[in-house]
Amino acid sequence: MLRILVVDDDPLVSQAVRLWLKRQGFDVVSADGAATGLAALDHGDFDLMIVDIFMPHMHGFESVRLFHQRAPSVPLIAISGYAFAESHSPAPDFLRMALALGATRCLRKPFKPRTLLAVIDECLVEVQARRERNGSR
Repeated sequence: MLRILVVDDDPLVSQAVRLWLKRQGFDVVSADGAATGLAALDHGDFDLMIVDIFMPHMHGFESVRLFHQRAPSVPLIAISGYAFAESHSPAPDFLRMALALGATRCLRKPFKPRTLLAVIDECLVEVQARRERNGSR
């Protein structure tokens, strides 16, 4: 059974993602912030991480950077619903920035369960292909 770490300070998002993934047969560990998520990484192995980009007690993209540094071989899906509602200038592309910091894929909240599952499948296929390439050397 594949194990996924979900880190999001929004309990509704975290609970919804956890339920969607459990229904698909994944073992899911939820964390309500970076500190509890990093502690979970210290005490277990994961096949994939889903990490919110902007969380309390983190500066900007610190969460993506920290999780990628702690587990660089584990695919990380960065998620964000952050938007500049009052801004008249174009918003920075936070999801593209997250990719530069180590995220494997990015999703803008809200997203549909089938979209999340498709992105998870893409990540897992890439990991498997990388293992097969490295094993054949």
